[in-house]
Amino acid sequence: MSRLSVVQAAIIGCELCPRLRGYCAEVARDKRRAYRDDIYWAKPVPGFGDPTARLLLVGLAPAAHGANRTGRVFTGDGIGGSGDFLMGALHRAGFANIPTSRDPNDGLLLRDAFIAAAVRCAPPDNRPTPEEIARCLPHLQAEIEALPHVGVVVALGKIAFDAYLQLLRRRDIVIRPRPPFVHAAHYRLPNGQTLIGCYHPSRQNTNTGKLTAQMLDAVFRHARTALRGSKGSKGSSGSRGSGF
Repeated sequence: MSRLSVVQAAIIGCELCPRLRGYCAEVARDKRRAYRDDIYWAKPVPGFGDPTARLLLVGLAPAAHGANRTGRVFTGDGIGGSGDFLMGALHRAGFANIPTSRDPNDGLLLRDAFIAAAVRCAPPDNRPTPEEIARCLPHLQAEIEALPHVGVVVALGKIAFDAYLQLLRRRDIVIRPRPPFVHAAHYRLPNGQTLIGCYHPSRQNTNTGKLTAQMLDAVFRHARTALRGSKGSKGSSGSRGSGF
């Protein structure tokens, strides 16, 4: 088994958060009517993508009837859901071979990109506790350590952004001043990576226009530009995007 496969097997077998494990099992048992004939994954969800990726996307957590059902991040949350919205942008930017994410067997492949999450189990109301985030961070760290070429990190939402900064602190990578989460802001980190903030592609954000397709496309243009010089000069200078 590859190092990444070993890491992902450990993620799938994790039982560290009883509240989250109980909720995932409850959702899988009760189901949503549209998915009543489906067998839910209902286990922690590992990352997905190209093991040689230079671009890492960090999301919040699996959706209760999305990745908690399908077992693949940003997959199965309905037509026009966050998976389709994100994959459409990745496809336009050349990181995905198709513009949708409906089913683990849909043939989706990521090129030079990998998607992970701050929390690997679906949380009630999409709100993991700080303790649950902290317990899950070693999984994110292990996946990143198995992805040796990552140079650009796109954090999808403030929780993912803060979780990634917390992970860096655990690795003694201190950034001063602390970067604020701002959509489309990008920061060169002391480890040579570039961190980019991005609103989460939730329906709440996309249906209200807080995050548009054009805004997400701009984030991945920033990412493409940053990849050309990834792991270059050190520092923490930032370029501000739009406000919260």
